[in-house]
Amino acid sequence: MSEKTREELIEEVADLIANAKRVMVFTGAGISTESGIPDFRGPDGLWTKVDPNDFTYQKFVSDKEARKRLWQLNRYMGLTWKDIEPNLAHYAVAEMDKMGKLDCVITQNVDGLHQKAGVPDDKVIQLHGNMQWVKCIDCGVRHSYEEVERWLEAGAEDLECVQCGGILKPDAVFFGEAMPVHETMEAERRSSQCDLCIVIGSSLVVYPAALMPQYALQSGAKIVIINDGETGMDRAADVRIWDKAGEVMSEVVKKVKSKLGVD
Repeated sequence: MSEKTREELIEEVADLIANAKRVMVFTGAGISTESGIPDFRGPDGLWTKVDPNDFTYQKFVSDKEARKRLWQLNRYMGLTWKDIEPNLAHYAVAEMDKMGKLDCVITQNVDGLHQKAGVPDDKVIQLHGNMQWVKCIDCGVRHSYEEVERWLEAGAEDLECVQCGGILKPDAVFFGEAMPVHETMEAERRSSQCDLCIVIGSSLVVYPAALMPQYALQSGAKIVIINDGETGMDRAADVRIWDKAGEVMSEVVKKVKSKLGVD
């Protein structure tokens, strides 16, 4: 049997979306690389520029120098969070919501780009938190990262809470830190209830987040994987597209609109 063309695969994905009742989109770092955010493990990934050990919760809390290095992360990345914009893939997922074809997005990403693209906040389940916020580990007060950036630009190095003097930390899950209970439970519930799971830009090797598409599969959902590298569930996918997400998802959504007769 000859391999299906890219056009045929995109048509299949569009059919699955058009016919599905509950679509869950699961996203990883690969959906945001087209927005200029480096991934972690690639040849030019973040771990080639900074020490992953600085991202352990224990080291962040106990080592002032590690905290200083982390607060300079923007310099290593070459961009600031406020400058990062959604790409075509984020906007395509938001279009799915506008068409009434999106139950939720479950994301491993901490960039907040799904919300920035227009997906309602209550439909985005952020398993690893959101780097656009900073939180005091003692009293829980939150600040926007834009506010924190102003402090850093003014010369601050190791940030302390203005309310209680506690350590401020990016509101993202670090290594050695527990996953957020509510978000994890909600992700498990939504994954088990969907009838179509679309994985975009994830290698599905980071657990327990990568369990979510497996829960969907176990519950009988169809699985679509769009990623330009191997994933842990390639053999289980009903449709597998080896490519970057932006152009693929734009084409998929265009075809879904045509099938549903919407603008």
